[in-house]
Amino acid sequence: MLETIWFLLWGVLWAVYFALDGFDLGMGMLKPFLARNEFEKRVIYNAAGPFWDGNEVWLIAAGGVTFAAFPLAYAAMFSGLYTALMLLLFALIIRGVSFEFRSKIDSPGWKAFWDGCQTVGSFLPALLLGVAFANIFKGLPLDQNQIMHGGVIDLLNPYGLAGGVLFVLLFLVHGALWLTIKAEGDLRERAAATAAKLWPVLAGVIVLFLAYTFVATKLFDNYFLYPVLFLLLVLPVGGLVLTRVFQAARKFWLAWGASAVLIIGTTLFGVVGLFPALLPSSLNPAWSLTATDAGIKASSSPLTLAIMLGVALVFVPIVLGYQFWVYKTFSFPVTQEELEY
Repeated sequence: MLETIWFLLWGVLWAVYFALDGFDLGMGMLKPFLARNEFEKRVIYNAAGPFWDGNEVWLIAAGGVTFAAFPLAYAAMFSGLYTALMLLLFALIIRGVSFEFRSKIDSPGWKAFWDGCQTVGSFLPALLLGVAFANIFKGLPLDQNQIMHGGVIDLLNPYGLAGGVLFVLLFLVHGALWLTIKAEGDLRERAAATAAKLWPVLAGVIVLFLAYTFVATKLFDNYFLYPVLFLLLVLPVGGLVLTRVFQAARKFWLAWGASAVLIIGTTLFGVVGLFPALLPSSLNPAWSLTATDAGIKASSSPLTLAIMLGVALVFVPIVLGYQFWVYKTFSFPVTQEELEY
């Protein structure tokens, strides 16, 4: 029972991270195309400024839960996917540094360099996370000793790249919608127009990715075994439709919220399809690393999981409360007066 609870919490943590950090990754990717002057660039930086580091707490939490609750899966993941995860880490570091260093020297060349770092440091995590999770959904070449065969090039298979494209599009739409909340004037209108143009592309990619998932993975097996699970599709489907409905009605907060539901629902669809496997083996299903005894059990002892659950029940609400306060406090648009202040 505890293993199942932590498996679901593991998925929820990743889903929340994607929904929160996704919008500032999206804005970072959109900045070269939407910002036409220094003021608009600063608006985009400040639209993410109070939030991005708090959002990444959920990434640390997801990684920490993987390490503490499922140590065998953590070991296999961080050894077999070492190169991809290091690229992800370096990209996130470069992006974080760009927020702090860009304004230190008033030089066009200096600012352009850090603007480029911000864009690359936003695009690579979105792409790599999509590639990584798509490969997990598809199955990794794990042997009976939990050793992963192949290298980073093997991750760039068609299904893995399709997952990367999906994540990039999800975050682009999410970021454009956040910018409609935080920007004013022409920048806001360009962000709204971008979200509207990207939405049908995203919808088409989601449909194609689902079809590809049906062919290339076993994610649908749990759903056919327990048809009631198909009710989970209400989240991503409803989020996708309502994103467009609210965006067309210019209810941008609701559109952004619907986009967050879409991202969370999409992630949970994959996680529930995986259960009980955390890292399914494409070589032999019996070699999969699982939360239960269905394969090679990767979870920690029941005592460890029980202590962690108690800690999570105390501190997760505190973190959620703090983040709610931050979002409420900085919910207003970024204006010229604020930047001058």
